[in-house]
Formats: sequence, C-alpha cells, structure tokens
Amino acid sequence: MQEELKIFRLAPLAEPNDPNWQNAQYQGEVTVVARSSGDARLVASEAELDFREIDAKPAEGVTTDMASAFRNEKLYTVIEEGPAPPGSKRGVIGGTVRIDNIISTQL
Repeated sequence: MQEELKIFRLAPLAEPNDPNWQNAQYQGEVTVVARSSGDARLVASEAELDFREIDAKPAEGVTTDMASAFRNEKLYTVIEEGPAPPGSKRGVIGGTVRIDNIISTQL
C-alpha cells in the first residue's frame, strides 16, 4: 500500500521584523509534500543545514533540527493544499529553504 502524501504550504505568521525571528532566518513561504501537517514541519526543517552536516559539531549526537523556525508555531503556520500527485516523494517542492541558518559565533 502506497502512503498517502499531501501538499502543505508553510506560511510565516510573524512579520520579518518581529522579535521572534531573533534566533532564525526569515525564509518566506515554503511548499512541501508530506504525510501530515506535523510531518510538513519536519520536511522543511530537514532541508535546512544541520550541525551534523558540517565540520563544526557542538557535540556527538547533537542536532540543531529542533531549533528550526519551521517548527515554531509562532513563526509559521501549516496550510493543507490538497493531495499530492501520484508518485510524489516527501520533500520541499516550492520556495527556498536557506542553508545559512547556522551562524558562527567565533570572531
């Protein structure tokens, strides 16, 4: 049985100058194919750069996935757009997910 995938749009709730963006990059709208609204947040956050994908790791087994703005309900809402076309795969299909979300704090 093939899993049922849907198209979801993650839309910013907060204005670009809102103080809730202080720890995240404003990215605009992103469209994803996912299983549910919660999975849509995961799909978008997984597209961002993570500490485990670069040489500078904070510690073994530590990830920055949970810090994604896409997982913050004050910053993004998830809107179901409808069923995904047959043969679709989970992933980002619209918008741009920035990969400069990790900023070095070293001088």
